Amino acid sequence: MKVLIVEDDLALSDVVSFTLRRAGFAVITAYDGRVALESYLAERPDLVLLDLNLPKLDGLEVCRRIRALDQTPIIMLSARSDDEDVVKGLELGADDYIVKPFSPSQLVARVRAVLRRAGAVETPDSLQTADLRLDRERSEVQRSNLPPIRLTQLEMRLLEAFMLNAGQVLPSDRLISTVWGIDGGDRTMLKQLVYRLRAKLEHGAAHAVYIETVPSIGYVLTPARKTE
Repeated sequence: MKVLIVEDDLALSDVVSFTLRRAGFAVITAYDGRVALESYLAERPDLVLLDLNLPKLDGLEVCRRIRALDQTPIIMLSARSDDEDVVKGLELGADDYIVKPFSPSQLVARVRAVLRRAGAVETPDSLQTADLRLDRERSEVQRSNLPPIRLTQLEMRLLEAFMLNAGQVLPSDRLISTVWGIDGGDRTMLKQLVYRLRAKLEHGAAHAVYIETVPSIGYVLTPARKTE
């Protein structure tokens, strides 16, 4: 699989390139928006990692022009999760975003997740985080040695987003776009879905807490802890 990295911070670009090459991806780099479009047309990558603040042509315009040509998956790189340009990018058709700084494991997991959703790579049957094991083929999650729990498709998408970003606070708007798409859900629907998933995960698990609400922001998946 081939990834185009568009980032004008040369040090960060080198780190991202090394990380993705080590994970088995072929890498192309561009340091400004115009070269990014030229590289995209010449190389036709499987995914684009796109910084928003670029010289010559900004990331939003690069995203818009790529979307006018094809549905190649795009992950935006941003310094802030509440950046208005992030929302604009998602509206233009970007598939996801990552907030700087990010860990190498988080980057690779998110790239693979977006490629899976796009049908570009085969989806592994299972995903493991802490004491949770998600079986995509069976639509089940298992906690430690407890019996498996059946999940709906929406619950499975939500749990996958949490497991790929365990310990990271996920804004509500990002979870909505991941589970339903840009125009497919709202905060009330997300609240109800989180409630159902939380109830399934915590049922029969000795009052363990997995999903925590972060007021005015969103939710976070944490290692199971016991309530008082």
